[in-house]
Amino acid sequence: MSRQINRDGKQGEQAASGRSMADSPQAQSKIVIPASQPMVSVLGSGDELLRVVEQAFPTTDIHVRGNEITVSGTPAEVALVGRLYDEVVTVLRTGQGLTAESVERVVAMLRAETGERPAEVLTLNILSNRGRTIRPKTLNQKRYVDAIDKHTVVFGIGPAGTGKTYLAMAKAVQALQGKQVNRIILTRPAVEAGERLGFLPGTLFEKIDPYLRPLYDALHDMIDPESIPRLMTAGTIEVAPLAFMRGRSLNDAFVILDEAQNTSPEQMKMFLTRLGFGSKLVVTGDVTQVDLPSGTHSGLRVVQDILDGIDDVHFSHLTSHDVVRHRLVSEIVDAYGRWDERESAARDGVRRGAGGSGPSGKRGRR
Repeated sequence: MSRQINRDGKQGEQAASGRSMADSPQAQSKIVIPASQPMVSVLGSGDELLRVVEQAFPTTDIHVRGNEITVSGTPAEVALVGRLYDEVVTVLRTGQGLTAESVERVVAMLRAETGERPAEVLTLNILSNRGRTIRPKTLNQKRYVDAIDKHTVVFGIGPAGTGKTYLAMAKAVQALQGKQVNRIILTRPAVEAGERLGFLPGTLFEKIDPYLRPLYDALHDMIDPESIPRLMTAGTIEVAPLAFMRGRSLNDAFVILDEAQNTSPEQMKMFLTRLGFGSKLVVTGDVTQVDLPSGTHSGLRVVQDILDGIDDVHFSHLTSHDVVRHRLVSEIVDAYGRWDERESAARDGVRRGAGGSGPSGKRGRR
């Protein structure tokens, strides 16, 4: 894609005069989309993608004529729009389509100025099955996936909807198909509401199945459903509650511990020490959604301090910006985060107020 930029020759004089942003130096760029790339894929059906760009750059004028896009505005914004369309064309050349959401993510990554190219994030294919390709959708997700490739033990910590478990499972299936491991082991605590499984009706399998069901659902997205029973019967894929890991040594396996915020420190230690030769461990969880009984510490919270600085152990942190579910999920996560901060500040204020009054720090008598 070619780009020609014609800048106003009076930029230096205008900047020196201290004028307002409305009178700031202006630039114009003409972006030429390759003739081999249909404009409908660049602009979107009904110009949907063009409207996303216009909303992201409200102070910039964007005009389309044929395969040329003319952009006028401040030099920084004009240059950013040019980079945006560079990334858009690069993604489209791979044969991958774009959505309004993916264009918004490209804009966010460019504004963050991280150095990584958004096109490299959006075109990193992890796994394909039945015409569907699993790939990271945000920069933090790509860094998380890269960390799984590079490290033996990886912790994926973040709110719901950030793809922590789903991407880890895709990497596990990829490793199995590539013969990097001989089996996949998926586990999670089966006691979110406390040690009460014995009071539930049914067999042991019927009791723990609801806790493990999300892992089965993800497996069906990544592996042909008819082959899953065969792989599980052969032990190539195992889905089991965390308690079943005790006393084992897991060699040549890709092991995922999901919902790790609901482990105690002792359970977390037990799980991590199951690591065998040729294996990889991925631990995922959300420290803001702990379901342990009151007074019980979360193993996922304390492990960050315990293992900090140990070689080949990596902590990946995802945020509400990495939520890939409905847009409202990200806003809900942020809203709860603000509420938690207010509640914490209020509790701290109450504790300080209860410490006493007056110079002596003791409570006065009435």
